[in-house]
Amino acid sequence: MLQSPGFTRPMHPGEDDAADRLLRLAHDGGAKAGLVKALRKSGAMAGEMVLPCEDRIIGYYALSTMNQPKGWLCLAAVAIHPDWQGLRHGKRMIGQLAEWARLSGVYVVAAHTPGFFIRAGFSLPRAAGLTSRLAPADLTLAGPGDDVPQQVLSFPKPFGVS
Repeated sequence: MLQSPGFTRPMHPGEDDAADRLLRLAHDGGAKAGLVKALRKSGAMAGEMVLPCEDRIIGYYALSTMNQPKGWLCLAAVAIHPDWQGLRHGKRMIGQLAEWARLSGVYVVAAHTPGFFIRAGFSLPRAAGLTSRLAPADLTLAGPGDDVPQQVLSFPKPFGVS
């Protein structure tokens, strides 16, 4: 039988372990899962979304609050189950996030693989005014308007950079 994933939705209570397993599987280790657990524990987790397929989770992303600028979010982790990679589910999930950021007026910073995030609707040129301890070439931005915000980024402590 052909399976198709459902709609991206907020993670339900009790799905933490499934999300952690997915992060470990998709990222070949526990670093991302450890970051997510630390963000949950610190209270910096803003939200977690999953892509369900029947009785399992095949996609996941986590948003954390930023210390600075206030009101901004950071994409902390993204994962697609290896059996489902290459089918554009990740691009669709992150594309929906980019559109949500635009419509809701919330800036979201992604500090990972710029090519993927650019294809999903984030912007490298709009991130050019952002300053952080991360390499500027690694930052992309989604959010309202088409401005180039001039901001100094401060990430939550679990990221290991401020």
